[in-house]
Amino acid sequence: MRAIGARSYGRVGCAIVTVDARSPVIVGVGQYLHRAEGLDDALEPVELMERAIVAAGEDAGVGGAPPADSLRVVSSFSWRYGNPAWVLAERMGLHPVELAYTTAGGNTPQTLINTTSRQIVDGQLDAAILVGAEAWRTRMRARRKDAVLDWAKAPAEEEPVVLGRELEMTHPDEATLGVYLPVQVYPMFETAVRAAAGRDPEEHLALVSELWSRFSAVAAENPYAWSREALTPEHIRTVSPENRLIGAPYRKLMNSNNDVDMAACVIVCSVERARSWGVPEEQWVFPHAGTDCHEHAFVSNRESLARTPAIEIGGRRVLELAGTHLDEIEVVDLYSCFPSAVQLGARSLGLDLDRQLTRTGGLCFSGGPWNNYVMHALATVVGELRARPGALGFVWANGGYATKHAFGVYGTTPPEDGFRHDEPQAEIDLLPSRALATAEEATGAATIESYTVMHARDGAPEQAIATCLLDDGRRAWATSTDTDVMSPLLDGEWVGHRASLGVNGTLHL
Repeated sequence: MRAIGARSYGRVGCAIVTVDARSPVIVGVGQYLHRAEGLDDALEPVELMERAIVAAGEDAGVGGAPPADSLRVVSSFSWRYGNPAWVLAERMGLHPVELAYTTAGGNTPQTLINTTSRQIVDGQLDAAILVGAEAWRTRMRARRKDAVLDWAKAPAEEEPVVLGRELEMTHPDEATLGVYLPVQVYPMFETAVRAAAGRDPEEHLALVSELWSRFSAVAAENPYAWSREALTPEHIRTVSPENRLIGAPYRKLMNSNNDVDMAACVIVCSVERARSWGVPEEQWVFPHAGTDCHEHAFVSNRESLARTPAIEIGGRRVLELAGTHLDEIEVVDLYSCFPSAVQLGARSLGLDLDRQLTRTGGLCFSGGPWNNYVMHALATVVGELRARPGALGFVWANGGYATKHAFGVYGTTPPEDGFRHDEPQAEIDLLPSRALATAEEATGAATIESYTVMHARDGAPEQAIATCLLDDGRRAWATSTDTDVMSPLLDGEWVGHRASLGVNGTLHL
């Protein structure tokens, strides 16, 4: 890992340009999905990663895994390897200086690009393999069959270099009420977004199902998508045994699909290393700029559940650093775990929902391999930019409950001012927030701010969850398992209606 001379000359696209030898460039991308018939022919996550790395190496024209300085693996939920980069390096005969493993978060792949690019510019690194995989489908099959998976483990002494920072995102009061899952929180964002837009529930459901239908159509054309069937809006919004309500208003087809076995890889290196490997310049895609930031960590403390100001600030800043604006961006991929995430992101960035906002088909249709979805988005965006020399791409990655954000701008031509990065967190931390009333304080009259009704697998309403605003402006959480509360919440709009909060956060309409 050594700093090299300042300038290199070559042809990029149609023009001869001066390129800084320390400029970071993506030279190879690979995706792999495996549809095992059962457990006997299933692959564990490192095997999926190996195939994605080989595909990325072949894409770069280096004939397999290149000799990178760092092997960086995205946090995986399917199996606890200890140090998956070590297991992977042993399998593939790789000898990187650094074996790294990230903290969790859907923002991680884009953050990895940002971190790696900065280190290449600074001369700390020349080349890195970024890879991740999930075999959650196989893991759940094994659990249902009570089967023991004999997957690899790294020796205890082989600890990875940890990349990223942990962020506690669940408030203790939220956890006490059992509110800690994205499938609970994102439908609450949906009702808040719906009310803020002034749409009635049926009108908004039509908008959401039309949006998701367009996403399914993109997935249908994506060879690496898990579900490749273009669905009509009516299919997506109609409740059926196969499309049951989960957290109202979300049907199953509006939720991220983590029941997949898939992997993706991106190879990033300096221009100097790309030339030494002999990677054709038409394969190069340059990271132009990146930003990383997060909302107020706890949903409980956000000023509004219908806005994401950190996306506004982080998105605006990355475009400033890249010297561009969204009207000049041709290729866009917004994080799309749930419809509310897309709407929050689009509104904060100033993007019209009619625009194509996914290049993969999103986490429901293309597949939602936990923290690694954006690696698939990046691989897809790189391919599309190569097919459009001179075009720019924009990627937004999200972790938590629309909490952690990472942004990137990409192009086939090198950025005029080199790769630039910023973390505008100090500005975000100064934004207004709400106080959370304790369970003891949160009694009496309140106004419903957002809500959902969670459903059991048999389709029966199970629990209502709501955030309410007290008359003094503080936020309070409330729940109920009373049919007289859950049934009305499933009919009509209740945001803005008065409610009563009982002891222990019990919701009464």
